[in-house]
Amino acid sequence: MSAAAALRVGDAIPGLKLPALTAGDLARYAETSGDRAAVHLDEAYARDMGFPGVIAHGLLVMAYLGRTLTDWQPLSRLRSFSCRFQAVTLMGERLECRGVVVAVRALAQERLVDLELEVVNQDAELKITGKATLQL
Repeated sequence: MSAAAALRVGDAIPGLKLPALTAGDLARYAETSGDRAAVHLDEAYARDMGFPGVIAHGLLVMAYLGRTLTDWQPLSRLRSFSCRFQAVTLMGERLECRGVVVAVRALAQERLVDLELEVVNQDAELKITGKATLQL
């Protein structure tokens, strides 16, 4: 029996710990995504907008959370994935993505696992909450 097949409510899935976000990370994401908004790349502009410094793209942080899921199970098993942004992520923060099983259930011919997800920084500040359902 696989580890995924033996999941129970309260079990944690393997998390993802990331190194500190760098200007290079944000520049690469900006180039790839086409989101070159100055608040993500220009320190002076971000400060003028009221932030303490450059902020990471929200969808980059969400992508890290998605990577946590696909590092654990193949993308083909993902049935739903949603997130709610709680706070901006600043360059230099170290993120941790994690998830916990909140239900294991059957629907039609599928055995499903429902997860609650979160991204926190090195100070345990909540950045994103989310939910996902995967087929086991």
